[in-house]
Amino acid sequence: MSKKLQSIKGFYDVLPDKTPLWHFVEDQMREMLNLYAYEKINLPLVEPTSLFVDSVGTHTDIVEKEMYSWVDPLNEDQLTLRPEGTAGCVRSVIEHNLTYNGPIRLWYQGPMFRHENVQKGRQRQFNQVGAEAFGFDDANVDAEQILLLARLWKALDIKDVELHINSIGDPDDRLKYRAELIRYFEVHHDVLDEDAKRRLHQNPLRILDSKNPAMQEMIEGAPKLSEYLNSNAKAHFDSVCGYLKEAGIPFKLNHRLVRGLDYYNRTVYEWVTNRLGSQGTIAGGGRYDYLIERLGGDKTSACGFGIGLERIILLLEEMGVILQNEPNIYLVNLGDAAESYALKLSETLRSHGLKVVLNSGGSSFKSQMKRADKSGATFAVILGDDEMKEGVAQVKSLRVENVQATIKFDQLAEFFLKKLL
Repeated sequence: MSKKLQSIKGFYDVLPDKTPLWHFVEDQMREMLNLYAYEKINLPLVEPTSLFVDSVGTHTDIVEKEMYSWVDPLNEDQLTLRPEGTAGCVRSVIEHNLTYNGPIRLWYQGPMFRHENVQKGRQRQFNQVGAEAFGFDDANVDAEQILLLARLWKALDIKDVELHINSIGDPDDRLKYRAELIRYFEVHHDVLDEDAKRRLHQNPLRILDSKNPAMQEMIEGAPKLSEYLNSNAKAHFDSVCGYLKEAGIPFKLNHRLVRGLDYYNRTVYEWVTNRLGSQGTIAGGGRYDYLIERLGGDKTSACGFGIGLERIILLLEEMGVILQNEPNIYLVNLGDAAESYALKLSETLRSHGLKVVLNSGGSSFKSQMKRADKSGATFAVILGDDEMKEGVAQVKSLRVENVQATIKFDQLAEFFLKKLL
C-alpha cells in the first residue's frame, strides 16, 4: 500500500475557501503601504547563511536552532531559507546602493522559514509583510511606522490589540546593562531554568522574555535597561512617545521587551492581542541603525517592522470574519445553439468586470440549476432554444425568491452592473 501524500509538518496549504480573506488582508496592507509611499521590492527566498549569522546574531534562537541551512553540493555554498526579511532587504540596499539618491522606504511580502515547535499561529513556513525605512534617523519615522500599523488595524476593524514599546538604547548602553544583568541573574542562579542558564553569558537580555512562571517574580526585580540609556537615546525615545501621545495612540511601556534579533537598537515595539493565546504578537519592529554598517555598507539609520499574516488571519477568523469569492453569474445553457453562444456571452460579461461561471459538460436544466445555487452566484442566466430564437436570456435571482426577468443579450451587462455594482 502506497504512503499517503501529505504536506510536511509545519508547512501547509491555503485552500480556496480561505484565500478570499487572505486577498482582502493583503490588499489592505498594499493600499496602506502605498499611502505612506513605500515601494515594493521582491527578494530571494535563499540567501548565504552568513548573512543571517552576521545580522540576526550568533546566539539567537533563530541562528542556533531554527534555520533551514545546507551546503549546496554543486558548489559548496552555505545557504539558508530566509528566516526573516530585514537581513535580505539590507543586503539588497547595500548591493544595489539604493540609498545613493537619499532615503528610501521599501516593503516586501512572502514566506519565511523557521524550524519551530508547530502550534496555532506558529508554523515552519509562515508569511510576513515587512516594511523598512532607510536613511531616516528622526524619531518621527519610528512613530510614523507605528501609526501606519494603527491605521491598518482600523482598516481591518481589529480592535483587541495593544502596543507595547521600549527602548533598548545603543550598543554601548546594552554592554553596560548586559554586565549588570549577568551579575543580577548570577545572584539568582538557582531560580534560572535550563534555557536561561544557557543564555546567561551568551544573550542574557533574552532571559527577560521568558514565560516560565517560576521566574517571573525574579525577572520583575531585574535592573531596567531604561536606567542605562545615554542622553541621545533617551531623548529619541521620549520623542517617539511624544509623537504617539499627540496622535492619540495608547501604548504600554514594557521594560522587558527586547525583541529576539540582535540588530535592534533604541526603539522596539510589538502589537499584541490576547485573543490568540501564547502567539499574541501580530506585528513587531524597531530601529536598527548599525546593521547596514555591520554588513559592509555605509553607516545608515534604519527602522522597520514585520507583520505575521497567519496571525492576522487567525485573529480575523476569531472575530468571525468570513469572506467568500462568489461569482456574480452562473450561465446555464441548454441545447447546441445555447451552448455554442454561452462562451461568447460569458466573455462579454467578463469584459464588463462581472464574475461568471459557465456551465460546462451539458446536463439537465435541474442539474445545472443545482450547480448554480451551489456556486454561490447571485444570479443565474438561462439560455435555451427559445431564448436563442428571441435573442434574450432569462435572469433568475438565486438569493432572493421570485425575482426573474427577461433581458435582451445586448442589455445584460448594463442590467447586472446596475444590480451588482
